[in-house]
Amino acid sequence: MTDRFSAFRHSSYRRYFLSRFLTSLAAQIVSVAVAWQMYDETQSAALLGWIGLVQFLPALLLVVVTGVASDRLGRRNVMGASVSVELLCAAVILTLAVTARFDPLIVLATLTVFGVARAFYTPASSSLAVNLVPREDFANAVGWLASSWQTASILGPVAGGLLYGVSAGFAYGTAVSLFAISALLIFSIPKPEQKIEREPTTLSVLLGGFRYVFNQKIVLGAISLDLFAVLLGGAVALLPIYARDILEIGEEGLGLLRAAPGIGALLMLAIITIFPIKDHAGLILFVSVACFGIATVVFGHSNIVWLSIVALIFVGAFDMVSVYIREILLQLWTPDQVRGRVNAVNSIFLGASNELGEARAGFMAAKWGAVFTVVAGGYAAVGVAAAWSVLFPGIRKTRDLHHGVPEK
Repeated sequence: MTDRFSAFRHSSYRRYFLSRFLTSLAAQIVSVAVAWQMYDETQSAALLGWIGLVQFLPALLLVVVTGVASDRLGRRNVMGASVSVELLCAAVILTLAVTARFDPLIVLATLTVFGVARAFYTPASSSLAVNLVPREDFANAVGWLASSWQTASILGPVAGGLLYGVSAGFAYGTAVSLFAISALLIFSIPKPEQKIEREPTTLSVLLGGFRYVFNQKIVLGAISLDLFAVLLGGAVALLPIYARDILEIGEEGLGLLRAAPGIGALLMLAIITIFPIKDHAGLILFVSVACFGIATVVFGHSNIVWLSIVALIFVGAFDMVSVYIREILLQLWTPDQVRGRVNAVNSIFLGASNELGEARAGFMAAKWGAVFTVVAGGYAAVGVAAAWSVLFPGIRKTRDLHHGVPEK
């Protein structure tokens, strides 16, 4: 019988796991608090879009640097330094909040630096896990990491809304404390074994991640499917508008809306754990992305609180399938010496789908309204699933994720 806790036999993984959980929790608290405070004080959907954009652009502009840093400087060191910078950014926003000097431009500038830290953090943290557990325990480690991220995506928004309800300073102060603990945990991990190339840093080395991804059509199709589906169908940036103006449920209600996708994702992860994806993985992936789009359409149209929450639960559940499949493909099929660069490329796809998707949603909503933006995005996600099933037949033919090479 498979040990469902096999990854936790390794002490370094336990520290890494807790650090990633606390970092995700802190980032969620900051995200909810900043979005609510920004919209509450400005009533500007466009500024909600800018919050996503300034956090995405650093990852895009620094992609050839962040991956190499992860592969050459040590993933633990890069991860720890990045969390430390996130801590400092949260402390700046905390200072602005408690001194009643919450200036949108200063906050956006701080979030830009936060985005730089995340640009380095993402490939380093994604690549480190495989250095902390044996290969046979890695699928288990991926499942638990996905579970921790989704748990943070549930607890973080709820905590952010409740803490912000006490005071903005209390919310940001909690995030600062969590970032500090996370950084200490990472730096306490013994130096892990990592294959590091000693060749000169040439343009070819810098672009190694792009070359690998574009040569592996299954990997390219999987991560680009998620990119366009969430880029076009994501509604997270507009949740403050739904909470304040459409559903009228306040900042605590915003926390519930933000938590709902995470609840769905955890439920789906439990289903995947009990009933693993053993066959027809590609078809399951395409159907799940289409259902993600349909659930988004339902949420967009809804003005009933319980229906909106249920729709978001389904959004998170179907998105979890894509996340799970993509991570296993990416981490297990990538050589260790280029894993950081490949994860840097993946972070661009993720950032484009999340932060750039938030910017797209905010700017569209400013012009055409939140409801049209969300509903149109959901239909677009369904279209992406249909198009990718034709453009990437290799994914459609993929059956077993864990053993062997997928059918071509």
